[in-house]
Formats: sequence, C-alpha cells, structure tokens
Amino acid sequence: MQDSNSPPNTEPDVPPDQRRQLGGPAAGFALALAALWGGNPVAIKAGLRDAPPLRLAWMRIVLGGVVVLVWAIATKRSFRIARSELLPLAGLGVLFSSQIAFMNIGQDHTTAGHAAVINSTFPLWTGVIAHFLVPGDRLSAGRAIGTLVAYAGVVVIFSSSLDGDTDLIGDALMLGSALLLGSRLVYVSQTSQSIEIHKLLMVQTAAGTVFFVLTSLFTESDPYLFTGQLAISLFYQGIVIAGFGFIGNMWLLQRFLPSRVAALQLVTPAISVVLSALILDEAIGRELIAGVILVGIGSAIAQRSST
Repeated sequence: MQDSNSPPNTEPDVPPDQRRQLGGPAAGFALALAALWGGNPVAIKAGLRDAPPLRLAWMRIVLGGVVVLVWAIATKRSFRIARSELLPLAGLGVLFSSQIAFMNIGQDHTTAGHAAVINSTFPLWTGVIAHFLVPGDRLSAGRAIGTLVAYAGVVVIFSSSLDGDTDLIGDALMLGSALLLGSRLVYVSQTSQSIEIHKLLMVQTAAGTVFFVLTSLFTESDPYLFTGQLAISLFYQGIVIAGFGFIGNMWLLQRFLPSRVAALQLVTPAISVVLSALILDEAIGRELIAGVILVGIGSAIAQRSST
C-alpha cells in the first residue's frame, strides 16, 4: 500500500477531516517545494522585463493549466462538477485571480528581493486565519510570538520604501498578495476536503486565464518581446510552479494542517534574495538583510511551536 506521506500520485483522495501534523517524507517534500518557490519572484521579475504584468500572468497560468490537465487525464480524474461545488469553485477563482494580480502588478513596482520577503509572510497569515477557521489548527502563544517577530521584519523592509529606496505601492501590493495567498491556502485546505484537487486547479486555471486575458487586452498596450529570458521565465513560472508546484502544494494542503504546510516556507525568502542578487544584479541592502533574518527567525519560532 502507498505510504500516505509520499508525494502525489493516483491514490484516492483522503477522507474529510483527516488533516494532520506534517512530518517525515511529506515534510521533506514540502521543504523542496518551498525551495522551488524561492525562484518564482526572480522568474517573474525577469519576465517583466519583456512582458507587462497581466499578460505575463495569463501566459504563466495557461502553461500551468496544461500540466494540470495532462496530470488529471493521466490519472483518469473526472471533470464532472456537482451543483454543490459551483459556489466554492467560483470563490476560489476570484481569490486566485485577485492574488496573482496583486503579486504581478506589485512586483512590477518593487524589487524581486522585497517582493520575496514580503510575500513570504503568507504562512503567518495562513496561521492566523486557520486559527479561526480550521479545527485543530490553533494559534499557540509561541506561534503568535513568531508571527509578531516576522511582521517586524516586514516593517523593517517597508522602512526603505518610506525612504524612497523602492516603490511603497509595490511593497503594499505585495503585502496584499501575501494576505490573499494565506487566505487562499486555508480556503483550498477546507474545500479540498469535499472537492477533488484537480477540479480546484482547473478552476484556478480557467478563471485566471479569462480574467487576465480580458484585463490585459483592455489595460495593457505595451508590446512584449519573446526572448530567451522570457521563455525561461515562463517555463519556471508555468511548468515548474503553476504546474508541478500547485499540484504538490494542493496535495499537501488536502492531507495536512494548512499552517504546518505553510510554516516550512521559511527557507523561501533567503533563496529568493540570493537568486535576485546573482541573476538580476539587485543590491542587497541592510534593511533587506535584517528583514530576511527577522522573517526567518519568526517563521522558525512559529514552526517550532507547531510541532
């Protein structure tokens, strides 16, 4: 019999209300996904050099949707949607499209390093929201302290925005994206107890594609250059993250408590900051270093208090 902690495959979905603590091979899988997500802000920023943000979003979503569709067909999943699933799926489509819009537009107005560290607060938002909505996923005193320490890191990063080093609007949009992403993780964890994950992924793809194609047509007139850099950026964002990353993350959220899955993302901002310096030649200022340290320490405290 397949180990329930192994990466996603064709095994039947777990029964409702069986989410549990994260450990063993599943924790290693979650950590590997977190490392991959560390490259996503850098890939987005690189892609924005050749394409406007909303157009970049729908191209990425379409590529991810192809991966999800192939996986769903290969594993013989049913695409029939029950009437009771329509409203939850519509809610996910709105939440997903809003979060991606905030992320891409925000990142167009700030650095990849700032975007990565601010966005990395989403596990903390997940923990706070899950405290109120997910049975058995309570916010302990230790996790609350860790959350406050990490948010102090965000305040430090915003201080450079107030000094004019980066765009305050961009950083604010990224913080909104982190809040929406934390909310979406809890929403997915809840709805995946009664709706199969391939349906959730395909609805994200359909809603995101329609929304971003239409908004891009009416609001973006800038041309884009299909360069090798844009191709690599789209491959990483679409195939690696929106495809494999989304499938893996939803598999984890279906089986484990959402705050425990999200807490392992503490490695993501450090990886993003290093990659943004190496690949995009972005400067790493003292505020950014301090923010990474505080966010990392706070997330570590929150994760330690979760075990």
